[in-house]
Amino acid sequence: MSEASKEKPETQGAPPSGPPASEWDFCSITELSQALQSRKISASELLAHVIARIEALDGRINAVVVRDFERASDAGRAADAALGRGEQGPLLGIPVTLKEPFNVAGLPSTWGFPAFRNFMPTEDALVVSRLKQAGAVIIGKTNIPIGLRDFQSYNDIYGTTGNPWDLGRSPGGSSGGSAAALASGFGPLSIGSDIGGSVRVPAHFCGVFGHKPSFDLVPLRGYSLPPARPVPGRGDLAVAGPMARHASDLALGLDVIAGPDEARDGIGYRLALPAPRHADLRSFRVLVVDTHPLMPTDHAVRTAIGNLAQRLAGLGVTVAHNSASLPSLADSARLYMKLLNAARSPRMAADAFAEASRAAAALSADDHSLQAERMRGTVVNHRDWLATDAARLQLQQQWSQFFRDWDVVIYPAAAVPAFPHDHSEPLGARHLDIDGTAYSYEDACFIWADPASTCGLPATAVPIDRSPSGLPLGVQVIGPYLGDRTTIAFAGLLAREFGGFVPPPL
Repeated sequence: MSEASKEKPETQGAPPSGPPASEWDFCSITELSQALQSRKISASELLAHVIARIEALDGRINAVVVRDFERASDAGRAADAALGRGEQGPLLGIPVTLKEPFNVAGLPSTWGFPAFRNFMPTEDALVVSRLKQAGAVIIGKTNIPIGLRDFQSYNDIYGTTGNPWDLGRSPGGSSGGSAAALASGFGPLSIGSDIGGSVRVPAHFCGVFGHKPSFDLVPLRGYSLPPARPVPGRGDLAVAGPMARHASDLALGLDVIAGPDEARDGIGYRLALPAPRHADLRSFRVLVVDTHPLMPTDHAVRTAIGNLAQRLAGLGVTVAHNSASLPSLADSARLYMKLLNAARSPRMAADAFAEASRAAAALSADDHSLQAERMRGTVVNHRDWLATDAARLQLQQQWSQFFRDWDVVIYPAAAVPAFPHDHSEPLGARHLDIDGTAYSYEDACFIWADPASTCGLPATAVPIDRSPSGLPLGVQVIGPYLGDRTTIAFAGLLAREFGGFVPPPL
């Protein structure tokens, strides 16, 4: 039933030239739904268009690595029949992709590990079931790094995904395949996941929108390392969220996939997210943060954020660059590094875990660098984890107090624009160049996931500009816990006023 792309595409030079432009390439879900309802195009015709675009362009981009076109065609015909009966659905007839680890019955879920190459789940993840119930046509799954542990998207099963803006650069990770697919016009919606910026960084690198929901807003049943049996429950830090080319599509996608797991909390809980705090930009109180006390940002990123702040202030928006109520970003980052590796350690191979444990044991007790805190997270005992979690609860209270005075924080999604592919090993020895100075690759990348990941806050990535070399630049809009509609609405207002998604030169 599935077709997995094994080709390792070219990753140097300009993006591929594609088919002639079509009015359907970059439409929003709302636009496509209206066209389907008015019979301007059928679901089968829309699907055929998307498949043709994938087949024409994806040989070199390599974003949609698990293809399910045969069953998608069946779903397209079923959607046309439903439309003919006058039925409606938020995603009826809409082509959708998913990040590879989400279980889809009959398709491989490998997490990029060769050992799981033949693992085939027999039931859909809950998120997938909700998409199908909403009428979505699942066309395939998108590429990832092995174990979801990188800000690039490559593995020995599916090969390397290139950035549609420059194939020699990363599309981000670990939801890089989803971001590249969206930017390339391979459907209007994809579902990613985020524990360390894995939705926000790819959105920034590829010039699309992405939403990291409030923690535990979207159930993760069926998103588990194979061959584990999917069960209701929650991990730590990790969330699943929508990615799209339009902020309105983030809101629509979130409405479809969010809500308590019926097998657990759904017995007694229902979701009722508050409305956006404001409906117009001028009413927002915005704190702008363009760098970090422990890590700089690239000149292009700072310039883009600075220009955005000036434009907002020029519109009459309340904008500030510092606040006495802002929690310590340095303390928060160190706390996040402890939590991150503890949360990710079950995904580590046994030899990698053993090596990390030995390295952590050799650390000086006085070493409180980001790298040291991250390494200690792999071997934290339960007593220490409880102390770390207690510190997180205090930090969450600080953010709750902060958002009484402010509505959103504009924050870098990453320190740099999309960087060139670097698959060198070990990953911990890599460095990232920021304005001519080398910094630890992992620290420089992961630090921007905090504080939204640490405290479970919603964060919406929105494209705002391009670098001097023409690469997309975005920011993340962070809001109060369960303020998902506020951050998405603000991102949409930014896009409406200042631009938003721009197609790459395919």
